Amino acid sequence: MSNKTKIESSYISSVLKLNNNVVFNGFSFGYKKNISGEVVFNTGMVGYPETLTDPSYSGQILVLTYPLIGNYGVPQFDTADFLKSKFESDKIHVQGLIVSEISDTFSHWSGKKLLSGWLEENRIPGMFGVDTRKLTSMLREHGTMLGKIIVDDESIDLYDPDRDDLISKVCPGKIEKLGSGKKKILLLDCGCKLGIIRKLIREDTTVIRQPWNKEISSFDFDAVVLSNGPGNPAVYNDLRKKVEVLLKLRKPVLGICLGHQILSLTVGAKTYKLKYGHRSQNQPVRLNGTNRCFITSQNHGFAVDDTSLSGEWRTWFTNLNDNTNEGIIHNSLPFRSVQFHPEAAPGPTDTSFIFDDFLNEIK
Repeated sequence: MSNKTKIESSYISSVLKLNNNVVFNGFSFGYKKNISGEVVFNTGMVGYPETLTDPSYSGQILVLTYPLIGNYGVPQFDTADFLKSKFESDKIHVQGLIVSEISDTFSHWSGKKLLSGWLEENRIPGMFGVDTRKLTSMLREHGTMLGKIIVDDESIDLYDPDRDDLISKVCPGKIEKLGSGKKKILLLDCGCKLGIIRKLIREDTTVIRQPWNKEISSFDFDAVVLSNGPGNPAVYNDLRKKVEVLLKLRKPVLGICLGHQILSLTVGAKTYKLKYGHRSQNQPVRLNGTNRCFITSQNHGFAVDDTSLSGEWRTWFTNLNDNTNEGIIHNSLPFRSVQFHPEAAPGPTDTSFIFDDFLNEIK
């Protein structure tokens, strides 16, 4: 009996059922429960601790296409200084995890626990033994689908996260002040990755981490960052109204991922759902008007319609795989946003200069 067969024989069976009634069989690991969500895939080879703790994955069942997951374990979360931890939040946000093969051991100097144990601690179900190549090909051909991970025979309804107010579920509960520099940055948190905060904190900056659904902080601030977050940007009308007020202050603004989409909607542009999204660490983008290209980390299922930009707004970056919009910038005011993640985490840091340029604009 092979080691793989021995591993499988010690786990109970589970199934993934898609909303087109296609069923994938596998084995359950992590927490044992039935869940539903949008089934999406990520093609990154490494970085599962960062990926699973990214709040933008809230409501989604994540398929990792790399064939073996978990072999370097999970590091310890530093509760004393969470910004030093190799995570993007303090918990796992995916609805469920699907992999081809799960490692039942790990070997890395920072590894402290098994991936399966970490999922169980966070009450997140996982599946392995799934033909992830076939599943990913189906999602690429037909688009992302709703699905269910079923561990027992109990029936559950399909859950569509695009209709839900996910950002209110993942944003922090209170205002937090980080750093002690003279440049004060208001971070409108819609489910912000810790990597963004790490990039913003410098010797000369103070970051005011503001939950998006609280009244704007009474602290003075010199610039605004609109964070990433989960869900369909078109349903967040209250957030757009808040951004509209902030734009009237004419202070430097940087939007990232969902923040990019919200800024675009606020200034009159339109968004639309991509067939299967961009979720990987190797997305090429071009700086418009130049031949400069960068490799970026991305995680989004919606995009901004380039043709809907008007006035002094123009396209800043373009995706070289499918020519979709990857950023907008204002011709005369200090407003700009990007669809990708310049902080990476995980992924390449080709575009980290965006943070430097933004911070240099703050007077």
